[in-house]
Amino acid sequence: MSNKNKLQRFAEVAMLPNVFENHEFHDPHIDDAMGNRMDIKGHWNDLVFKTARPIILELACGKGEYTTHLAQAHPENNYIGIDIKGARIWIGATMADKLGLDNVAFLRIRIELIEAFFAENEVSEIWITFPDPFLRDSKSNRRLTSHPFLDRYLGVLKPGAIVHLKTDDPTLYAFTQDVLAERKDYKILETTADFYGDVIPSPETHLLTFYEKQHLAAGKKITYTRFVKI
Repeated sequence: MSNKNKLQRFAEVAMLPNVFENHEFHDPHIDDAMGNRMDIKGHWNDLVFKTARPIILELACGKGEYTTHLAQAHPENNYIGIDIKGARIWIGATMADKLGLDNVAFLRIRIELIEAFFAENEVSEIWITFPDPFLRDSKSNRRLTSHPFLDRYLGVLKPGAIVHLKTDDPTLYAFTQDVLAERKDYKILETTADFYGDVIPSPETHLLTFYEKQHLAAGKKITYTRFVKI
């Protein structure tokens, strides 16, 4: 994408009513579409969705189409896609806005700051779909299933909340199994190195991300792990 198109998307995404940004990236205030500052932590259902529904996050949502598809499939839930790259979020946010979905929003922050923007027990479920695997060992703590990130999720997830990981990367998959085996606060419910080969029952199996479609077309195996906060 050209720099011109990126700048145009940044400008447009800032005007979308379903996108919230924190320009300072260090406090729990965000801007609404009118530029008003909002103290959002613990108040997503009140201030954004205006309806009390379970809140489900997609971390590193990329283009945001998976968040939007989930919101379409499950109107009984509220969905928030989180990513730092506004030009990518523009795609899903624009789609959701055109569809008139009132149960989907996007938050442009670093995932490291998740506890600053969500209160304890505010989140009912997390999806992690095809994140950057950070294959260098020196960057393993940046993986979204590393101990530091799992600790952060504990601060916002309800007891019994489910976390899903889908990835085509065998290193990230094996890493996640090892990390979860070391913890007493999460428990693996299901795991497979071949999600579509094993056909694990799930209402979301027909919802594919942009990257998942590419991986499947290239003949890659998709791995899946579902674990629960104890």
